[in-house]
Amino acid sequence: MVELKVKVGEKGQILIPKVLRDRYGIVEGEKVSIEPTSEGILIRGKPSPEEIMKRLEEHVEKIRRMRVSSPKLGDLSKAYLEMEFEENTG
Repeated sequence: MVELKVKVGEKGQILIPKVLRDRYGIVEGEKVSIEPTSEGILIRGKPSPEEIMKRLEEHVEKIRRMRVSSPKLGDLSKAYLEMEFEENTG
């Protein structure tokens, strides 16, 4: 993996190199996710439509495996979509 060094500005800002912004779909004015990890800080751009659909399909399949046909309040408390994104981060 390539390592790029960037300078941290006076207010804690960093400039994400263009090659990385292009690769991860990060555009001016758009929000990104920042997550602390054991190895450092992970910055995520917006997922592609294909990635969103894949994660939604995986989530639906997970709920099906739980065999909950007509969920009642609390039945799906252990299967929320955010967990799917958290599990995929390592």
